[in-house]
Formats: sequence, C-alpha cells, structure tokens
Amino acid sequence: MDVLEVLVQAQQRSEEMHGWAIMKATGRAGPTVYKVLDRLEDAHWVKGRWEELADDQPGPRRRFYELTGEGVPAARALLAQRRPSALTTRPALGFAPLAWLNTLLAGGAR
Repeated sequence: MDVLEVLVQAQQRSEEMHGWAIMKATGRAGPTVYKVLDRLEDAHWVKGRWEELADDQPGPRRRFYELTGEGVPAARALLAQRRPSALTTRPALGFAPLAWLNTLLAGGAR
C-alpha cells in the first residue's frame, strides 16, 4: 500500500519516481520496495524505464517508475478500499493550512 500511495501521489504531480526515492518516501527497505515494484510491473500497473546517462555522467543509471493507464484506476480503487486517507489532498510540506490567515485578515487574531 505504501508504494502504491507514493506512486499515486507522483502521478497526481505528473512525476516519475526512481526506486531510491520510493524507498525514502515509504521508509521501506530496498528489497521490499523492489519486490513490490516487480509485482506491480508484472500486473501491468506500473511501467519502469532506465535513465539515459551521457558517457561523461558518473554513477549508475536509475530506474524510474510510473503508474500505467491500467494501474492508475486500479491503484486508486485499492487505496480507496484499504487506505482512504491516502487519497485525500494534503498541504505541501512546509505549508500549514491558511485558516489562521483568514482569521488574521478578518481582524480576529492579534
């Protein structure tokens, strides 16, 4: 569920996620995340692609993942059933809800 939640959130932002970023976002170990990603690819819910690196770029290539056209509704339905809170809109990190600002502008808080 954690991996699907991260992939749905990335899809909503029109982003691909590489494996390490998924591991960091879920707090899960590499073998766990990659097993899940392999199963999701086998089910055609996720597609992966290898990063293209120029010859002068150091380091290993990363594999990027995104939900497929079939995977988006399937993942959303499964999350709605098992983890409905995953589909609610959350404020971006570092930003608090702005209800306090409305109060301040109305002259209520000082």
